Amino acid sequence: MAARDLKIDAAFATLPLPGESESGDLCLIKRVGKGTLIAVVDGLGHGQEAASAAHAAVAALIELVRRSHDALTGLRGVVLGLAYLDPHAATMAWLGVGNVGGVLLRADVGNRPSRITLVPNAGFIGAEQAHPTTRSVPLALGDTVILYSDGIKDGFAESLALSNSPQEIADFVIARHVKGNDDALVLVARYVR
Repeated sequence: MAARDLKIDAAFATLPLPGESESGDLCLIKRVGKGTLIAVVDGLGHGQEAASAAHAAVAALIELVRRSHDALTGLRGVVLGLAYLDPHAATMAWLGVGNVGGVLLRADVGNRPSRITLVPNAGFIGAEQAHPTTRSVPLALGDTVILYSDGIKDGFAESLALSNSPQEIADFVIARHVKGNDDALVLVARYVR
């Protein structure tokens, strides 16, 4: 298999808090170098002010986390989770700041551990300078990465069918695992040929 045949298939689903016209939860899926940068950004609170903060952070993510802090001066701030998936090196580096979630689900359950959870650093971006640490893990074909905002209930991973597409998984989570008291977003990426 040629390296050029490897890719990341990504999709997302989002839902604003009922009564709000705009969600403060946004995502980024961007080809960077030989890999793909994925991120979930949750503007503090919900609605227009949260959306403004999230838009500023997503724009700043192109230059990554340190610049996000500067972009959020005077805004509410955000929490975020991001991952860089490099299909050619078969690795993923990820980090989180605040109450965002992330999980890597192994396609081959013989790979141990079969599930790896993102453990974010405490705090939020836009107050004190965040000092996130990255974690790098190997990827295998078919592995699925899910990043999600705090509007999603924990425990959804047990009910997922990894045979479904990333979009089907994202739609399933947003339809069945939304808390209902905040904006919600789930981003699903899979390492494929």
